[in-house]
Amino acid sequence: MLTGVFQAVKKDGTPYYRSNITYHSRHISLGSFATEQLAHQAYLDAGQVLSNYQITIDNILFSDYTLHFEKLVTLLNFRDHNIYIKNPVYLFRSYFHYYLTPQEIYKFDIDDLFYFSEHKLLKRGGRLYVNDYGMQVTILSRYGIRNFAVAGKDYLFANQDPYDFRYENIININPFHGVRRRCKNGMVSYDVYIHIKGDYHIGNYPCVHEAAIAYNKAADFARNYGVMKNFPTNYLAELSADAYAQAYAQVEISSKYKKYIQQLF
Repeated sequence: MLTGVFQAVKKDGTPYYRSNITYHSRHISLGSFATEQLAHQAYLDAGQVLSNYQITIDNILFSDYTLHFEKLVTLLNFRDHNIYIKNPVYLFRSYFHYYLTPQEIYKFDIDDLFYFSEHKLLKRGGRLYVNDYGMQVTILSRYGIRNFAVAGKDYLFANQDPYDFRYENIININPFHGVRRRCKNGMVSYDVYIHIKGDYHIGNYPCVHEAAIAYNKAADFARNYGVMKNFPTNYLAELSADAYAQAYAQVEISSKYKKYIQQLF
């Protein structure tokens, strides 16, 4: 076998070749390849990346290597920072980049390093998520942003960079289900909508917490009249049970909405 290569066999008996390299006493798998020559080339590529400091994170991703770009990022980070991370993460002083593709690079706070070292970032339908204990967990949930929230309406990027997910850059406008922030003539208020057969307007409220409770009350009203739908619940952890009950009793919801629900049954 060529240097850095060993042969393996698939379940159906088909042979393939794995490549590995040892760097700073760590044994690093470089992947599987169809031929011995490709596996050996991956080994040579890895050796070059680890020894040639003219190869940097800025010039490597669009070069012609046998190794997958994710492995190139991992090797460079290990070489430059002496920290081996299995996911395509490259460290900077107070943040790190996660390379979803060579062109799609996300920025996170260094406090999130452990999480993204253990959880692989994925994307489907424009949504970023990780698999956590068998569940797909959206990245937005780490910022208190609801699933299927809309950028520009429910949350903003302070520096207008949609790839910058540092906490200081995320502004959560509408943290609650059914609540939409409105700014008119410099005055901020909150509209509440609930989806029955389309969106139905519940009311407009001066306080976001009052609006969140109004949504809960509208959902409860619908359930009480037999609407069989799994409405989400807004949780207001900052309110005690007594304070929540008092606010719930005082908040008003649209009389038109009540009549609409009653007419359904």
